[in-house]
Amino acid sequence: MKKFLVSIIAILMAAPSFAQFSSGGFELDKESLYYGVRFGGTIASLNGDVSVGSKFGITLAGVIGLRLSSSTPVFLESGLYYTQRGAKEGNIEITHNNLEIPLVIKYGFKANEHIAVLPFIGPYFAYAVSSEWKVKNGSNDISYRPKRNNMGFKLGCGAEYNKIYAEVGYQFAATNFLDDDDHSAHNNAFFFNLGVNF
Repeated sequence: MKKFLVSIIAILMAAPSFAQFSSGGFELDKESLYYGVRFGGTIASLNGDVSVGSKFGITLAGVIGLRLSSSTPVFLESGLYYTQRGAKEGNIEITHNNLEIPLVIKYGFKANEHIAVLPFIGPYFAYAVSSEWKVKNGSNDISYRPKRNNMGFKLGCGAEYNKIYAEVGYQFAATNFLDDDDHSAHNNAFFFNLGVNF
């Protein structure tokens, strides 16, 4: 995992030196296909019948985007994300490491000659490759099982300057986080990412 993190950081640092720069990064005036890398973080919490405070996690991703219209700067973006989600408060700590596939629609427009702004919205589908929920009560540990599969919606806005990309947004979980038919909770998260588009 450490070697993987080092490799991603090295790519992010090196990419601007060999990327072919252009105004706004996205070619808003013609059809285009782009791909990129992302590195960032999430601040997630558990809300519902069971509420647990926020916990920070990292995000690593590769993305690909396709322009959908020759006359309108609308893009479909997907990719594969590794995200650390969960929640933490007092004696409760939840760890939920996901592989996520988003399908977001982006609309691009130029804020000025060099900066493109891209608000986006769409669903995401996730699978927890590892998950743990522990409640420490004195000398006893009580373990619970969150669901492996979950989905929800992403809403946010990105900005690009000469291939360098940044975004912020929020993920609204649509499925019950708990493997329990009698209780419901959702693992929502604020996210922020930096990256490079090629």
